[in-house]
Amino acid sequence: MSIHARWLIFIVVLTIFCIWVATPPEFKGVQTEACATASEAEQAGLKCTENIELDFNGDGQLDFALNITQSLGLDLVGGLRVLLQADIPAANFTVEDLSETANNVSRRVNALGLTEATIQVQGRNRILVELPGVRDPEQAVATIQQTALLEFVDFGGLSQQVLGFEGVKIVTSEQVELQRNSTAEGSDEDPFADRQAHPVTGLPFETVMTGAGLQAASAVLSASQGTGTPQWLINFEIKPEFQDVFGNFTASRIGEPMAIVLDGEVLSAPTIQAALRDGGVISGQFTEEEANTLALQLRSGALPIPLRVESTQEVGATLGQESVRLSIQAGVIGVIVVLAFMLIYYRLPGLAADFALIVFIFLNIAVFKLLPVTLTLPAITGFLISIGTAVDGNILIFERVKEELRDGLPLDEALKAGFDRAWTSIRDSNLSTIIICAILFMFGQTPGASIVAGFAVTLAIGLILNLFTAVIVTRTFLYIIVDVFRKQIENNRSLLGV
Repeated sequence: MSIHARWLIFIVVLTIFCIWVATPPEFKGVQTEACATASEAEQAGLKCTENIELDFNGDGQLDFALNITQSLGLDLVGGLRVLLQADIPAANFTVEDLSETANNVSRRVNALGLTEATIQVQGRNRILVELPGVRDPEQAVATIQQTALLEFVDFGGLSQQVLGFEGVKIVTSEQVELQRNSTAEGSDEDPFADRQAHPVTGLPFETVMTGAGLQAASAVLSASQGTGTPQWLINFEIKPEFQDVFGNFTASRIGEPMAIVLDGEVLSAPTIQAALRDGGVISGQFTEEEANTLALQLRSGALPIPLRVESTQEVGATLGQESVRLSIQAGVIGVIVVLAFMLIYYRLPGLAADFALIVFIFLNIAVFKLLPVTLTLPAITGFLISIGTAVDGNILIFERVKEELRDGLPLDEALKAGFDRAWTSIRDSNLSTIIICAILFMFGQTPGASIVAGFAVTLAIGLILNLFTAVIVTRTFLYIIVDVFRKQIENNRSLLGV
């Protein structure tokens, strides 16, 4: 079997897989509407996802999982618009603080999987958040708004009373300091009336370090000591500038409890066994969702400015169904025109290019769903432009082949020379555009500019895949076609467009 035949088998298998991935979920038996209204128990008997999940040994743990999902932007699918208001007087923070808060909100939203969310600073004390395709608005808003004030609190001398404090709200020195900075003038209400102070001194508990000292946090599943029951924990690492403070404190309190407190509530109060400088573990009878949410909030950092929800509004697709239909129709017509041009002008090479372009399109759509990439109108535009670059690569190859044939080279040598000499041009042009995409993506990381990042991502993906399809796929199809029609081509060079 020739190398081109082996490549053909691989390309056919890859294309079939991509077509299956690209197929809408309804054609795969996914019951989208039923799952949207079903309870968790009812969803167990429904097919609610396109994902490929395999359990080879039947132990209940997935041995292979491939997530397949298509994320759509606010302009295509609608979503939720949330207006957040600073919950402290404007005099207590700077514009830089508000921008940093917006960046933290953006990181939290992106970690939720809403990669095309729009976050914009409005005025002196507001942040506008647009969340495309949100299914659970309450959870999304809670995750964005949550300040996640994590504290490591000195519980020295309270070894005999630790169990009575777990799950209890307490007041700490850090909470008092934050309240002093945020309380509106003239407010007589005691915000800590329902929280316990230190039982011995009657004063707030002393905060050793806040979550600001954390460098990383991740949720992990670990067997609980003694019972063997799996328990969700949060591993954390400490920033270098906080390691001395935390390390010195824990070294001086070995054998004493230290409370881990989230938003005033004592999660746990483990006994310090050794000096901790670079990290540790947070436990607190978490569910998987609670552990992942807390880890996300800690990774994103506490919001520099506490926020309250000023208003929420569910919005429909800004383009409208008719606009979406017309956009898709225009794209399909454009692709058909390109396919017809390549076939008419380049004949048999054009046929190979058309096959390669079809593979390119399905390959792109499959990658969009596997990553996943959130599709908005700018992102779709980037994809369509990448189709044009794929055609450009084929044109460079075919024109080089025609030049070699006109110079008198035999057919096989002309084909080889055409691909070899066109490759450097295709490589350099695509790489230069990929560099531009990287620059656009970096600019798109600022709040309010995510649509630029979406355009850059889809265009870059298309350019990278084009390096494969324009050379490997087109070469394979063209050599197979030439082998099939070799006699006709030798008698009639016009079949190659010469």
